[in-house]
Amino acid sequence: MYYGEIKNFDIADGLGVRVSLFVSGCTHRCEGCFNPMTWDFEYGQPFTKATEEQLLEMLSPGYIDGLTLLGGEPMEPDNQRALTPFLRRVRESCPHKDIWCYTGYTFERDLLGMSRARCECTDEMLSMIDILVDGEFILKRKNISLAFRGSDNQRIIDVKKSLSTGFTVTIELYDRRRTETARLVFCPSVKYKRISQPYI
Repeated sequence: MYYGEIKNFDIADGLGVRVSLFVSGCTHRCEGCFNPMTWDFEYGQPFTKATEEQLLEMLSPGYIDGLTLLGGEPMEPDNQRALTPFLRRVRESCPHKDIWCYTGYTFERDLLGMSRARCECTDEMLSMIDILVDGEFILKRKNISLAFRGSDNQRIIDVKKSLSTGFTVTIELYDRRRTETARLVFCPSVKYKRISQPYI
């Protein structure tokens, strides 16, 4: 896997002060994408053990709230295979930090259902993610008043609650200045069934 950028002290891509990793490689190619250079799977630099150590060091201060994965597309299968072992290290080293992930794939249809995004790592990777911002960016639905989303089709999903209940649980964030005001929204109309075997 390659990555395009690492941001320290990031306040734009999740609640609090974060470390953000922009991975390379994306097949969505959304119109109006803010980061089209990361569509290339070999853009930037190789993601190595030294990169992992750098990220873990950046995550260690108490004022850092967590890690954000974006890109590019973290949930491309090849990227999942590189990120899953790293996320295990993050969980071991920084158990109180949260992990956000931005994906153009949809939670129920693509990540839990039969799709090209699912691989042998998907379930484990999802189990380590706290918040998933899902859905492709749609230029015609762009809304600059939304917190942590680009277009109004995208959702902020509480992954752990969703996996434990079998329903997609979303979080609505209202304050554009990034204060931690949130409302949990239980969505019983969006029920999903997990498949028993990974789709590879």
